[in-house]
Amino acid sequence: MNHPLTGPAVATLIVALIVLSTTDRFLTAGNLSNLALQVSIVAIVAIGSTLVIFVGGIDLSPGSMIALLTMLLGSMLKFWGVEFWVAVVLTLIIGAALGGINGFVTAYLRIPAFITTLAGLSAYRGLAFMFNNGSPIFDASDRLEPLFYGHVLGMPLPLVYVVLSFAAAHWLMRHMRLGREIYAVGGNANAAYLSGLKVRRTQLLAFAIAGFMAAVGAVLMAARLNSGSPNYGTGLELQAIAAAVIGGASLAGGRGDVVATLFGALTITIVQNGLNLNAIQTSTQNVVIGVIIVLAVGIDMWRDEIGRLQFLARLRWPARRAPSKEEEYP
Repeated sequence: MNHPLTGPAVATLIVALIVLSTTDRFLTAGNLSNLALQVSIVAIVAIGSTLVIFVGGIDLSPGSMIALLTMLLGSMLKFWGVEFWVAVVLTLIIGAALGGINGFVTAYLRIPAFITTLAGLSAYRGLAFMFNNGSPIFDASDRLEPLFYGHVLGMPLPLVYVVLSFAAAHWLMRHMRLGREIYAVGGNANAAYLSGLKVRRTQLLAFAIAGFMAAVGAVLMAARLNSGSPNYGTGLELQAIAAAVIGGASLAGGRGDVVATLFGALTITIVQNGLNLNAIQTSTQNVVIGVIIVLAVGIDMWRDEIGRLQFLARLRWPARRAPSKEEEYP
């Protein structure tokens, strides 16, 4: 039960069972397909948020970044005559650059990540409204939708993207030097520095990867709706952070498993799906998501205290030995 995936997986299962008990439409083929499409964008963006949390930071900007990038992509395809794949690649590069800006300001200018990315949340959304007079860009390209609604061997493409993204993230964190450096810097930046690690570079790269994953989410969102809008991505940063924390990532940094973030994203998406199926108002949904975020952060903050209580309980009530025959049959 100590495996890092156990808790998040159990939480996802419990939430799914609760939703299943409230509506018989949850397990329909159409709803499950819709659920898979919904979770893909949140899960992919949450990978970047998780890496930033691992390195000891926080990223509040991916939702606004997605709005800006969808407007850029839509403008390139519809107004500027940029070739399709060139526009997609440029969107990914720009996303990584925006994340790199967050990382540079945080790591090298030593402005707290919360302030840096809070400023990004406002600035990127403002920049998005500067395109097309602040109006959405509809019917950006007839080549966009197949990126989201296509299939490979009967599997929806968004699920393929999720599997490949999490496989790459797992390989990065478990088998590459950068992943080990991210854990080390997040665990203790001073110790990492004294060990010879380039702390600032590691922080910058974590934010750049987060920007790249936000750009992937932006491309998928633009493909899903065949449009760009300065209103896209609203609240997505909170969902991504909640997915990471529900997945076990410690806000103190240096601890967690990126694959567990997928279960966190599933939990958040299933909750929203269940509320939609039960015709719960959007305002109430926002309250529920807010409560989930507080509980997730609370569990993270109380994790050590809970562990100490369990340890003290074992000391106070040691495991009972089996009675002897004399004790059992006096």
